[in-house]
Amino acid sequence: MIVAVPRARKASTEQTRARIIHAAREMFIAYGYRSTSLRGIAVTAGVSHPGLLKHFATKDELLATVVESLEDANAEVYEEVVAAGESGALPFIEIAKRNERTRGYLALYAALMGEASTPSHPAHDAMRERYARITAMTGEAMEDAVLQGTVSDDRDPLGEAVRMTAAWDGLQLLEQYLPERVDVVSMLEEREAMWALPVGWRSPEESPPGAETAFRPLAAFFPAEDESGYASGRIKRAKIVTDAMALFAAEGYGDTSLREIAEKVGVSKSSLMHHYPTKEALLGAVLAERDRTIQSRPSYAPAATAAAELRAMPEGAADNAKTAPGLIEVYAVLSCEAVPASHPAHEYFRDRFTRTIDQFAELFRAAQAEGALPAHRDPEHEAIWLVALWDGLQYQWLYDRNAIDVAEHLAAHLEDVLPGA
Repeated sequence: MIVAVPRARKASTEQTRARIIHAAREMFIAYGYRSTSLRGIAVTAGVSHPGLLKHFATKDELLATVVESLEDANAEVYEEVVAAGESGALPFIEIAKRNERTRGYLALYAALMGEASTPSHPAHDAMRERYARITAMTGEAMEDAVLQGTVSDDRDPLGEAVRMTAAWDGLQLLEQYLPERVDVVSMLEEREAMWALPVGWRSPEESPPGAETAFRPLAAFFPAEDESGYASGRIKRAKIVTDAMALFAAEGYGDTSLREIAEKVGVSKSSLMHHYPTKEALLGAVLAERDRTIQSRPSYAPAATAAAELRAMPEGAADNAKTAPGLIEVYAVLSCEAVPASHPAHEYFRDRFTRTIDQFAELFRAAQAEGALPAHRDPEHEAIWLVALWDGLQYQWLYDRNAIDVAEHLAAHLEDVLPGA
C-alpha cells in the first residue's frame, strides 16, 4: 500500500499530461497555434489554468512537446521501413505518406519550424538537434543506396541528404498553401528517380546548350519601392516597417500589438495608425519591404540567358545571409505562422508562392528551350523543387548558421539540374 499511492499519483499525473497534449494538438489543428490560448487548452483538457502550468510553463513548450510526440512516432516508422525494406531502398516516400495520413501533422510541424527558428525560442536547440539527427540518418540511407546502386555513385550522400531534407520541409510548407499544385509524395517519387542518374545527366541524343531564346529576367519581377507622400513621411514609414519587422521576427505576428510597435518606434499609437490604420496593413508593408529588399540586391545584374539567370541565384542567397539575416528570420516565422487560412497573411503567402513558382517555371522553360535544362526534367517540377529547397535551406541555416551554406547547396543543386555551365 505504501508503494501504491505514489504509483497512483504518477499514473494520474501522466494521464493529465496526456490529456493536455491531446487537447493542445486538437486545438492547434482546428484554430492554429497563434490563435490558441493556454486557458482554452486547459478548459478543453478539463484542468485548471494553474494546473496546466505545472506541466507546461509556456505554449511554445507545449507545441514542441506535441510535435515531438509525432516525430518520435515517425522515428519508429523510419526504423520499421528501413528494417523491412530491401537493401539500398530509400524510406522517404513511406514516411511522407504517413505524414500525409497523420491529421494535422504538416500544419503543426510547419508552425514549430518557423516559431523555433529564433535563437531565443525554448525549442530552438531541440530543433537544431533534430535537424542534425535527421540529416545523419538520411545521409546513412543515401550512402547505403549509393553502395547498392539505387543512387548514382557520383553523388555526395551527405550533401544530397541536406538538400533532400531541406526540400522536404519546404514542400510540406508549400503544400499547406498550394494543395492543388504541390503533392509532397509525388514530388519525392520524381526526385528519387533523378538520384539514380549521374549528376548533370542528359541524354546523349540531346543537342548541347547554345540556343538563344527570349526570357524575362528576375528584375522584371522586382517590386517597386513605395515613393508616395513627402520625404519625412517615407522616412517615418520606413522606420515603422523596420521596427515592426524585428518584432514580428522575434515575437510572431499574432503576439505583437500595434501599441508595442508604436513604443518600439517611439511614436504614439494614433501616429502609427495614421500611416498604417490596421495591423494587417502594417503586415502587408513589412512583407512587401522584405521582398523588395531581398530581391532588389545591389549585386544583381541581368544575365544573357535564362540558365545563367538561374545559376546566379546562389549569389543572391549569399548576399541575403550576409546583409539581411533579419529578413530571412521574419520570412521564416511569418510564412509558417500564416499556414491557417484565417491568418491575415495567408493569402499573401499563397499569392507569393504562386508568383515565385510561376516565375521560376518560366525561367526553366526558357532554359530548356536554350538546351540547358535536359529534356527529361519538367520545368514546373524543377520550379517547385527550387522554391522548396531554397526555403528549407534557409530554415536549416537559421538553426545552425555554421553548418549550412545556403548558397553552396543551391549551386550544387543547379549544377545537377542545369549541366554544361
